[in-house]
Amino acid sequence: QVQLVESGGGLVQAGGSLRLSCAASGSAFSIATMGWYRQAPGKQRELVAAITRDGSINYADFVKGRFTISRDIAKNTVYLQIDSLKPEDTAVYYCAADQLLRTSWGQGTQVTVSS
Repeated sequence: QVQLVESGGGLVQAGGSLRLSCAASGSAFSIATMGWYRQAPGKQRELVAAITRDGSINYADFVKGRFTISRDIAKNTVYLQIDSLKPEDTAVYYCAADQLLRTSWGQGTQVTVSS
């Protein structure tokens, strides 16, 4: 059982930056991959970035260098730094943790980018 708590979202003007955090607790030792997804109203949830236990990282194509995923192993926390925010980045951002038999999700943090 893994619990995930996201924080760091908010209302930001286009061109600004946010740093999202996701803290994992519970059976964190069993997590193989942690990642960030986002979901805009009426849209499918989509992968933003993911990092594996050994540190391998992959990003969605739309990131284009503006997003950076990182981790603090000691704190069981992953971060998503978002720079040069665009209105189309507006979405609920969810943290996810993949274990062998299940995927755990946080409750999400809202990112709203105004023009």
